[in-house]
Formats: sequence, structure tokens, C-alpha cells
Amino acid sequence: MKDFFGTFDIWQVLSSFIFLIAIIDPFGNIPITISLEEKGVKIHPARVCLASLIILYGFLFAGEWILKLFGVQIEYFAIAGGFIIFLMALEMILDVTIFQTGELGGSGSIVPLAFPMYAGPGAFTALLSITAEYSIASLCVSLFLCILVLYLVLIGTNWLTKYLGQTALYIIRKFFGIIVLAIACKLMFGNLATIF
Repeated sequence: MKDFFGTFDIWQVLSSFIFLIAIIDPFGNIPITISLEEKGVKIHPARVCLASLIILYGFLFAGEWILKLFGVQIEYFAIAGGFIIFLMALEMILDVTIFQTGELGGSGSIVPLAFPMYAGPGAFTALLSITAEYSIASLCVSLFLCILVLYLVLIGTNWLTKYLGQTALYIIRKFFGIIVLAIACKLMFGNLATIF
């Protein structure tokens, strides 16, 4: 069990936290949250965060098993995931739409907020990709911290929009986009070097 969880490392926690918070993007999704509230959707921050945490922890622990089921090594998935994350970073930086997700149906805190907006394909890909770089123990802590930040953002959405403004939120999104782009390159080229 100790080997499975690996060694807890504070630098791994900080590094993976910055990466995952950029992917989950609670600040960038503030306009979507406000839009849902304006349409009459009741947002329950605690429910959103609990559901997101359960989904992400479940995928963190079961994701590698799923890869083994299909006979895919984690390094190969990290390269593929790095490419997807690279495209996501381009979306954040260039304000283009590469992934067409369609209309998010349903209402409430679980759908579409917890899934697929916060605990969605991007977060799944990021989690499985960085398990090749970080220990499970460190990822568990960083995930919890990400969801804590998400909770604070959700309960303070109106305040953040009022006092930070759309411009500040836009700059934050761009900043995180550059970080995500750099980590995507590291995932792709680092794992390519490992394989070859």
C-alpha cells in the first residue's frame, strides 16, 4: 500500500496543484456559473465540490487499472494526454474553440457543474498523465486543495466578479494557460525521452 501511494512531497503537491487548478479552471468558469444562476439553476457549492472530489478521486485510483485493462503503458497515455492538454492550453491562450462539447444539458449542482465542467475529460486526462510524474499521495493532497479553492470561488463568485472584474479574470486565465502549455510540453517530451 505504501508503494502504491508513494512518497508525500510538498514540492510535488505545489507543482501538481498549480497544474490541476489551471485545468479545473474555477476562475475561468465563473461566467458559466453566473449564466446558470441567471437561468434559474440553483448552485450548491458544497454539493458541486463533493461530487467533483469523489469523481476525481475515483478516476485517480481506477484510471491506471483501466489503462492496464487495455494494455496501455502510463508513459504512452501521458504523451497522448500531454497533446490534449497542449490543445486545451491553446484554447486558454488564444481564445479559440478546439473542443466542441455541445450544450450542457440538465440542471443542478451535479450536472453540468461537477460533471463535466470541473471533473470532466480534461481533468481525467491531466490526472492520468501526471501520475507518471507525481506520487498518488501528493496528488490526493493537491486534488483536495484544488477542490477547496473551487469551493471558495463558488461561494464568492459574485464578489470575485464585482471586485476583480472581467479583465482580471481574463488575465488569470491567460497566465494559467501558459503554465498548462509548459507542463504539456514537459509531459510529451519527458515521456518520449523515457520511452526512447
